[in-house]
Amino acid sequence: MDKELFDFVAERADILSKAGSSKQATKDAALAWKEAVAADPSDAAVEAATTKLVDFLEGRPNTIDGVIAFLEGPAKEMLGEEAAAQGLAAQLARKEAGAKWCDCEACSAATEILAKFGRIEL
Repeated sequence: MDKELFDFVAERADILSKAGSSKQATKDAALAWKEAVAADPSDAAVEAATTKLVDFLEGRPNTIDGVIAFLEGPAKEMLGEEAAAQGLAAQLARKEAGAKWCDCEACSAATEILAKFGRIEL
């Protein structure tokens, strides 16, 4: 793996491992990638660890429709009516502009990785 691609994945794995919006399984997968490439920086090991991370991430980021459904439902109790309504307006505007995915820190990092490896379109 070339340095530019490695750095791209490393930066996003770091975000995934620390983001408050990351689920624990995602944090664990990102940390496992970081530990694997630190333990064995050979191309084969990095490629294997990266494939494992990309496979794990596939299907995990929230879609824009999922975020909208959350804001129309459970978010009202969790965040309050006003905050949910503001979030909903922002996400509806993003969807209208063509957004397909959640824009939280974790989903953004995950979708960027997935797109880089041709698994999704942004």
